[in-house]
Amino acid sequence: MATEPASGARTAGEQKRRIWGWMFFDWAQQPYATLGLTFAFGPYFAEIAARRYGAEGLDPQAAGAAAQSLWSVGQTLSGLAIALTAPVLGAWADASGRKLPWIAALSVIVVACSAALWMLTPDGALLIPALILFFTGFAAGEAANNVANAILPSLGSGRQIGRISGSGAAFGYWGGVLSLLLMLGLLVDNADGLTLLGRAPALGLDGAAREGTRAVGPVIALWYAVFIIPFFVLLRDVPAPQPAREPVLTRLRRLWAQVTGRRSLGAFLLSSMLYRDALGAVYAFGGVYATLVLGWEVIDIGIFGVIGAVVAALASWIGGIADQRVGPKPVIIASVLILIAVGSIIVGMSREVLFGVPLAPGSRLPDIIMYVCGAAIGGAGGSLYAASRTMMTRHADPERPAEAFGLFALSGRATAFLAPMLIGVVTYATGSTQLGFLPVIALFLLALLLLAWVDKDGDRP
Repeated sequence: MATEPASGARTAGEQKRRIWGWMFFDWAQQPYATLGLTFAFGPYFAEIAARRYGAEGLDPQAAGAAAQSLWSVGQTLSGLAIALTAPVLGAWADASGRKLPWIAALSVIVVACSAALWMLTPDGALLIPALILFFTGFAAGEAANNVANAILPSLGSGRQIGRISGSGAAFGYWGGVLSLLLMLGLLVDNADGLTLLGRAPALGLDGAAREGTRAVGPVIALWYAVFIIPFFVLLRDVPAPQPAREPVLTRLRRLWAQVTGRRSLGAFLLSSMLYRDALGAVYAFGGVYATLVLGWEVIDIGIFGVIGAVVAALASWIGGIADQRVGPKPVIIASVLILIAVGSIIVGMSREVLFGVPLAPGSRLPDIIMYVCGAAIGGAGGSLYAASRTMMTRHADPERPAEAFGLFALSGRATAFLAPMLIGVVTYATGSTQLGFLPVIALFLLALLLLAWVDKDGDRP
């Protein structure tokens, strides 16, 4: 794989090309989250799991809680896998000076796992294998994303990083919007076997067998395989000036010593650990909640997703501008406050009541509020994602970016099992899908408290 000269020798045109190449990673990867985790496969999985548990004798509420608990198990295990591998992978990538081969290998896993999701038929016979494959691909995609994020510091300097990070996130969300619109209009089918346009799924797929919705896996695979190509074509590895001789474990011990000795870095990693864990739970369980509590079908959730993704794209871009002007910390705080409000609404709202106030039978108010929540989740989540990357660059050693972002990934996944696990435990204990979201609010509040110790300008060496 070809390499480029050091950053100081690059022309403006070469650097612009590298930025566009880097942003294409977000464009390629976003549908796995948009179509897979949140708005298509996740709700479909919940629907099939709840139906299977209902057929086994559980009442509807218990079947829904069991379906949500099963989904939480998959997310918990994938979070643990990412947490355990991210620092080592980052250290290896820095030591070799070659990040693209790691991303290429992980991309193969993403494509293979997502393509295989076609197997989840309406009878739920392959429920567990589909769960394993989905979250294996998800873990591989997150690992690739961590290595790709480590390229960010080489794309600009100073406050430019915030604008680049925000623009990349916005570009990725527009990819999510486009992929979701295509799926809703052409493939994703409802209980009647019809798409959003009121037609049978395209390509002769059988709506009765939910083949249109099941096609979400192969579509994610094809999208990723095609659009990751510009990433590799436009972006080139920058080799390390000389081979790193320091053993990986020694590097990790040294990095840990730095974290414990730097208050701002430690507080930021702890805070981001909590709010990214909570945000991941909102993404993973938002569509599941709408399916189990509000009775939405996959198409309804898809529309919800389009609204959220459009707002996320706009908010990420605006957040990038705000990041460049005032820094990432105010953007992070505002985003967390919005997500706390959304979590409170999720806990307090059902089809029948809103914060204890009964609603008229057939009221559309919960649907309207949930659509607004979708916009808020998209906007706050997109801005939070982009600003967090910027804040990490303000704490990272410029000579070891992948190592630092590996630690960033560890902090984001060290407790990634916590929110899904707590959601599963509280959901099981209370038998309520709504109350299962209480731990998410608590995690956001703790994260907000820890941000008080984070230096707005970072403390990198």
